[in-house]
Amino acid sequence: MQTQRIDINTVTPGAYQSLIQLDKYVTETNLPKSLYHLIKVRASLINGCALCIQSHSNDALAGGETSKRLLALNAWADSPYFTNEERAVLTLTDETTLISENGVSNETFNEAVQILGEEKVSHAIMAIACINAWNRIGRATLLIPQ
Repeated sequence: MQTQRIDINTVTPGAYQSLIQLDKYVTETNLPKSLYHLIKVRASLINGCALCIQSHSNDALAGGETSKRLLALNAWADSPYFTNEERAVLTLTDETTLISENGVSNETFNEAVQILGEEKVSHAIMAIACINAWNRIGRATLLIPQ
C-alpha cells in the first residue's frame, strides 16, 4: 500500500480552503442534499477515489440514503431505484465527469433543466465540478481512507 504523497492543505492552504468554501457554498444551495450525496458518490466511483467513495457514502448513509441504492450506483441506469430527478442528475454527473469523452449532450442538459430548473442545474454542475476537483486531489496525492 502506498502512502500519501503530499498534504495540499499544508503546502497550499489558500487553494485548499477556497475549494472547501466552494463545497460549503454548494451545500447551502437549494440542491437537495440527497442529490448532492448522489453526485459526490457517483463522481467518486467514476474517478476511483477510494477516500471520497468511503467518506461520501458514509455521509449519504448518515443523511438517510440506503445501502441498497448506493450499491446500485455503478449500474444506476439499469436500476429501478432512482427517480426521474435523480436520473437527470446522475446523467449530468456522468457526462460532466467524463466530459472529455463526448461533452455534455444537449439532450442531457435540456432534460436536466426541464426536470430541475436552471438554478438547480447550475448548482448541480458546481457540485460536480467541486467533487471532481476533490477526486483529482485525492488520486494525485494518494489520500488513503481511514
